[in-house]
Formats: sequence, C-alpha cells, structure tokens
Amino acid sequence: MYPLNIKEEEIKKRVGKDWFSAFDDTLILGNIDFCVSLKKEQSPLFDTQSLYWAESKRGRREIVAEMITQLILTIGKERTYEKMLPPQYVGCFDAEKIAFIEYNSIQHFFYQNDFNWNVTPSKHDTKEFKQVQKHVEQELQKNFLVFNYDNDRKELAKFISENFKLGSENTRKIKITKNNFVPIFTKWLDSVKKSINIDWEEAKKQGILPADFYLADLLSDNNKTLGESLYVLLDSNQYKLGKKKNTFGGLNYSSIYFFDNQKAYNAFWNHYDRPPKEEYWNYIIDRRDILVPQDIREVKGSYFTPKRWVDLSQDYMAKQFGEDWQDEYYIWDCAAGTGNLLANLTNAAQIWASTLDEPDINAMHEIAARKGINLLDKHIFQFDFLNDPLTKLPDSLRKVIFDNDKRKKLIIYINPPYKEPGNKRQPKGTGKNQAGVSDSNIKERFKAEIGQAINEMSIQFWMRAYKDLYGCKLCSFAKTKVLNGSQSIKFRDKFKSDLKSLFLVPADTFDNVKGNFSIGFFIWETNGKKGFQTINADLYDAKGNQIGTKNITALSENQYILTWLRSYYDNTNDIIAYLRMTGTDVGHNRYVSISNGITENDRREKKFANITQHNILPMCVYVAIRKIVFETWLNDRDQYLVPEETWKDDRQFVTDCLVFTLFENDFRREFELVNNWIPYTEQEVDAKDSFDSHFMSNVLNGKTKLTIEKIAQQDKKKSNNEINLFEFEPTPEAAPFELEFSEEAKAVLDAGKALYTYYHQQPNIYINASLRDIKVYFQGVNEKGNLLTGSDNETYNKLLSALNSAMKDLADNIRPKIFEHGFMQK
Repeated sequence: MYPLNIKEEEIKKRVGKDWFSAFDDTLILGNIDFCVSLKKEQSPLFDTQSLYWAESKRGRREIVAEMITQLILTIGKERTYEKMLPPQYVGCFDAEKIAFIEYNSIQHFFYQNDFNWNVTPSKHDTKEFKQVQKHVEQELQKNFLVFNYDNDRKELAKFISENFKLGSENTRKIKITKNNFVPIFTKWLDSVKKSINIDWEEAKKQGILPADFYLADLLSDNNKTLGESLYVLLDSNQYKLGKKKNTFGGLNYSSIYFFDNQKAYNAFWNHYDRPPKEEYWNYIIDRRDILVPQDIREVKGSYFTPKRWVDLSQDYMAKQFGEDWQDEYYIWDCAAGTGNLLANLTNAAQIWASTLDEPDINAMHEIAARKGINLLDKHIFQFDFLNDPLTKLPDSLRKVIFDNDKRKKLIIYINPPYKEPGNKRQPKGTGKNQAGVSDSNIKERFKAEIGQAINEMSIQFWMRAYKDLYGCKLCSFAKTKVLNGSQSIKFRDKFKSDLKSLFLVPADTFDNVKGNFSIGFFIWETNGKKGFQTINADLYDAKGNQIGTKNITALSENQYILTWLRSYYDNTNDIIAYLRMTGTDVGHNRYVSISNGITENDRREKKFANITQHNILPMCVYVAIRKIVFETWLNDRDQYLVPEETWKDDRQFVTDCLVFTLFENDFRREFELVNNWIPYTEQEVDAKDSFDSHFMSNVLNGKTKLTIEKIAQQDKKKSNNEINLFEFEPTPEAAPFELEFSEEAKAVLDAGKALYTYYHQQPNIYINASLRDIKVYFQGVNEKGNLLTGSDNETYNKLLSALNSAMKDLADNIRPKIFEHGFMQK
C-alpha cells in the first residue's frame, strides 16, 4: 500500500512504474486520469492501442463503484469512445487497491436514450451520478476484479501479464471484439459511408441503414460477406442486397458500388483484422440495435431483453405450463427484433418469429444459420402484427391459429415496444414527441372501446391477441400501469383475461430504458372470465435476486384521488394561487405544484385548479402527499386514492401539510398573482418595506380562519387579478379549522424565518420574494431559467441546508399518515 497522504499525481506515477512498466502510461486522454497503452513500437502504426483507462484517487477510497461511476461519466461526457478505440479493461485505483472490469460491461451506458452527459463527473450528488452508480452497484459490482497492492501482489502481477498482451511483433492490425465493434462503426461512418453510392434517405425509408453495410464489411473475409442472410452483402468491389429486396422507390439497387473505387474502404479496413472471432458473430449481429441511430430506436420503442430476464421468464413459463411446455405448446414471438427472447428454446418445429423490420428478419436468419437461435428458416418471417391480416402468416402457423384446439396451446411470447405518443409539452422536432408512433389498424379498431389506453403499443398487441387469437396464452413483458392506472379502466373492462403470474424488475435494466419504473412479465389466459382483479407480483432487483412481493389491485374510476379533489374545486371565490396537477400515481408527482401563475398550456389542457381561502387546506394536503412520496421503480405506478374521512379530524396532519407546501411551491415574481403565501410579517424577518399580502402570515397567526368543508359548485367565476386578501372570513355554514403545529412544523417555520431574514438583509432584493425567488437571488439560473446548483454564499448554503433538513423531518412526520388515512394503499 502506498502512503495514504501521497498526492494523486504521485500515485499515478508509482502505479505506472510498479505495475505497468512494460507499457506506455504517458498518454493524456482528455480528463481520464490514467491510460495504459501499447508502446509505439508494439502498437499498430496508425492508432494507439489502449489497454486500460482508470480513475485515480488519493488516499484510501472505500467505494470502488463510486470511482467507476465517475469514470463512466467522464468517458460519456467527452465521448472518448468515439475518438479512441476502447481498452480491454477500465477501472480505478487509490493508495490501497486497484480494480479492473471489462470495457464491454460498461459500453451500453454510452448508448442510452435521453441521458444527460453534461453533468460534472466529480459531482456525486447529481441525479445522473446516482442513477449510474445505482446500476454499477447492482449490475457490475460482482464483476469487479479488485487487488490489494500488499496482499495480492502476485495475483495482480499475474493478471496484468496474462491479460495485457503485447501481441506478436508481426501484428499490425487491430482485432475486432465485442468491446470495440461499436466505436469502430463510428470511425467507419466518418471514413467509408460517404464513399458508398446510394441515396441514404431513400434507403432509410426502406429500412436499410449504414449499420447493414458495416456488418457486411465486418463479417467478411477477402472482401466477401460470410453467409447470405444479412440485409446487405459485400461481394468484392460492390454491395448486393440480401434476399428478396433490391429496389428502392423504383430505382434499381441490385448492385451498389463505391464512388472512389474502394479507396476509402481499403484505407480503413487495412487497419483491422477481419472477420472477428466466430464466438463474437452472434453477439455482434444480435446487437445490431445499438448501431441503429438513436432517433430510430426511440420511434420504434423496442428494447433488447436482457438475458437474465429472458431466462427468468422461461422459468416462470415452465412453472405455469409444466416442465415439458416447449414440446406441448406452440410459441410465436410476433415482436421478435433479432430473436434474443427465443434464446434457449429447443423445439424449432414449434417456434415462429416475426417482426416488422426486414433487416431484423435477415439478422435472425443469420443468427439461426450460425445456431445462435433454434429456428427453422421458414419460421422466420416479416409480419406487422398490428396491421397485417392473419392470412399473411406462413401455412405452418396458420394451421395452429385456425384450429381451435391447437390455438389453446399457442403461446404468444413477446417483449413489445413500450412507446406511446408524447404529450403537448413535447413539440414536434424536439425528438421527444412520438405522435403517430402508435397509429395502426388495431388502434383504429379498438380506440372507441378502450379510449386513451390504446395509445400504449403493448396494449395494442394484447388486444389483438385477445380478440383474434382467443384462447391463446399471452406471455409478455410490459409496463404495469395497465393493471391499476386510471387511463386503463376501459381496457381492463374489455380485456377479460386471467392473470396467472407476474414478476416485476427495474426498467432501467433494459437497454435504452430510462426512469424509475417497473417492467413486468405477465402470463395471461386469454379465455378468462372475470378479468384482472388483484395479484401478488414477485419482485426482483437488478441483480436478479428475489426481494419480496407486491400486491397490485385494479381500481374503479371513483377510487382515484381526483374524485376527492374535485369535491373541493372552487370556481367562485377569489383565487390566491393555482394548483398544477396531472396523473394519479407516484410517477406523476413531479408535475404537481402550487404556483401564482399558470401557462396557456395548463389552461388549454385544463390541468389546474383554483386555490381559494375556502379550499386551501385540502389543496395543501393534496400537494404535500404528492411531493413527499419519492418515486422508485417499485412505487412508480402506485395510485393515490379517495381517503377515509379521518384526515379531517387530524389537525396536526392538515397543519403539517399546510406548512410543508409553504416551502414546496413554484411561486415566481414574474407570474400574475401577488405572492399571498409569505409565511411571516415584515417585523418577523426585518423587511425594509411592506409586503403586498399578509394572507398567509394572518393564517399562521390565527387572524384568518380556514375551513375544510366541500365546496358548493357554482357556474360563474369571479374576476380575481386585483383582489384584497386582508379581510377573509369563513363562509357562514363552515366551522373554522383550528391549526395545530407539530414540533417538526415549528422547526420548518423557524428555519424558514432565519433564511428569509438573511435574504432581507441583502441589497437589491425583491420585497415579495418566495422561497424560489430567494434561491434565484443566491444561486442564479441558467439560460433555460433552471436554478444553478449551490451558491458561493456559505451563510445562505447553511441556512438553506437547515431548512431542507427540517423539511425532511416534517415529510417523515406526514408520510405514515398518508397510508393511515387511506390516501394510498399500504
């Protein structure tokens, strides 16, 4: 072990000298701390061959996963994998130990959709850092090779000598592996693509992508593609299209030549040793998806199913259908992609695979030819399950489908796309809005019956299986909101299938899936009678360990919390704020807020409610319970419900919710309403001028009384832009509600007062400031108006930290009462 007080630069020098003296450790590769590569005389002349990229830290760092996470964010931010061929290993070291993990294990991070790589890698408190670290700890930690310099000297030296190969002196070409075939593709795009004589836009319309030409090159020997099932084949100095398709838009493309007589092609591929080892071929073809441009991956909405979940799903199918299920049942994956869901299945005569994209069909033919999946050639076919008639199916499958007895033995085994159209906050042209992505014949056929739920593409697959393949077994991955979501009520009423089995896993274990929600594997009997009512789902963490069960129950329309909230809508009395709202589940909590203004989009979509003196308490209860339940993959679709009446009698609970919302809102000086929610008087915070409103300080001091009675709805809405809020009185029929402050609520008010007082000591302030205005003053905002992280003012940082700590304690005080009063199921 090196001295714990040694500087980081010195550690890097010592590690390089002690362990990597046979290599070059002088390469500076962006902000990557340490890089080991072959020496120039050992490396191919045209490119430096990296062996190891590492994060270094001084002293003794206990958490290897933290260092690996920082390295991943560094590589992703700088896109190092596009500028330099990746190493065999990445890792980290400090004064005590050094760690290694294969680069292939982290490669998928860099091809996620919608991940923000602009965060500072060394900031460990960002949501991006935490998201990656969580995955590293759950998925990769078991693969870390960690060596202690003192205790594992021999093992470390042996590991380096056996795995950091110098190669023979005659080796001048880079070998292609599953670690580097993706970054080599990036280089190929820059060097070779432009020399191919084809209209790429026309090709894209027909499903031909640059990736198909790259695979033709990659899996070739002596300029000839090995095999005939890929979509594009290299044949000496030209490309030929795979089976059946050789025209685009009426233009003949039976042969595709190079603009430059293969000059760029030869210059590029002279650097690489082709083809890769045969053991990598199936993997590379199967992962064509990560070579597809991100915009196409997003629109398709389909995702590669991890092997551990494939294996687990087949275990559950064996439990449900018996150990001999593969011999007794027929299996059709009608959303097969490249067929990885069918891995391990053995009875080829009873398995069919279809998908929409012909390149994927060709990839499956190639994988099957190499025995990567057990499928007969004529059992692989192109079919659009959401549009094509069943008469287009192969005869062998039609004989099963149109035979009532055999159809009862048919298993539809799928991982369908998860996409649905974006909302109006995701305008066209941003890459976010997916309007049209779910359009299909099936959607048109069933949208009148099941409403908005038909936008979910997995529901379209399920409805067709239920209606047109009635009696089949439906084994499908999908989101879980179909079971209890409010938009799926009509679907549940129509889909009278029995849910026999369900397990849930974190969604972010699937490639290109981002977010804290669960993906389930459902086993349905489509000839059920009652439809879904309730189930105990098995839970598995990212490592595949079973961690318990979760009860999920179908809900009726009058059980959702909006039924309760609507009884407090007030379109008659003076408005003191607005409630922004959407959804009834935990996953939509981020969109709930109280504000002193609303957008035109809020008005257009009617996703707001007025807050008045007469409904402020239930509105604050609603906001508080939505904001203090944090979203996880396990509770993302947990629903808020109509509560028991007991909440009204819990004065401390209601008061806690009121105080919580005073510091959990989106009040801004630029919005139209006066800030009526300042909790303090001018004297309490030493303000230099008078506030425009004393409404909230009067409430807290007992001068203005509030009620929690339901509102008698009236048609007319009173104008309220310039209103007097100083002399509110309760409605005659409503008894005033007496506030009861918990110790936690008092602590929040005290911490808030200290922060407000410090703010009012500053120059050039906004006198009617909300908490957000105070944060803007000290922290600033970026060009999008979002708050910057932290402040240079240490006093402010301490006061804000104290308020946040008190708010956390208050939230902890409120949280159990959410379940006690029935706002959520336990």
